[in-house]
Amino acid sequence: MASNKIVEALQQVAIFRGLTSAQLDALARHTERIKFAPGDVITRAGEAGDGAYLLVSGAAQRPPEPGVMEAPDPVEPGSFIGQLAMLIEHAYGSNVIARDRVHCLKITRAGMHAQMVKDPSLALHFERHVTQHLGTVARQLREIDSLLQVRRVSLGRQALALAAPTAEPTLDPAAQSAS
Repeated sequence: MASNKIVEALQQVAIFRGLTSAQLDALARHTERIKFAPGDVITRAGEAGDGAYLLVSGAAQRPPEPGVMEAPDPVEPGSFIGQLAMLIEHAYGSNVIARDRVHCLKITRAGMHAQMVKDPSLALHFERHVTQHLGTVARQLREIDSLLQVRRVSLGRQALALAAPTAEPTLDPAAQSAS
């Protein structure tokens, strides 16, 4: 794959958007081209990661957890796998297995750190990206928490309504003595 094709592939990944052509060219020179045969493991959950994989062609999948009756989650070209392992010591979060013949670009943490030493603005770029991403996740968690709180209140009211004794009809004492 020519360097300009690698740069084009990198430009499609959110974390690399906003980098200059020179920065992308430098990253492209440090990518490893890796091929996987069908059935090969690309990442293994819990295994220490040393970089991220950009799936360029072919298809992979994340198999469901053992005991879970779900279909495998497809991983298509353009997917960026193990992003955090490219920046920090991090274990991969899921198994990713090649379904077809897969071509990936691997960006190692060592290569990324070497580039950040040469160009400290890269570190600032990634810091901003990760901070924005964490802000988005925090906002989404607050929204989920609010929805859960509304649901808890609703369920609490339903439980109270079910637990409340039903009022028995009371007879007017005057009506009782008349009978």
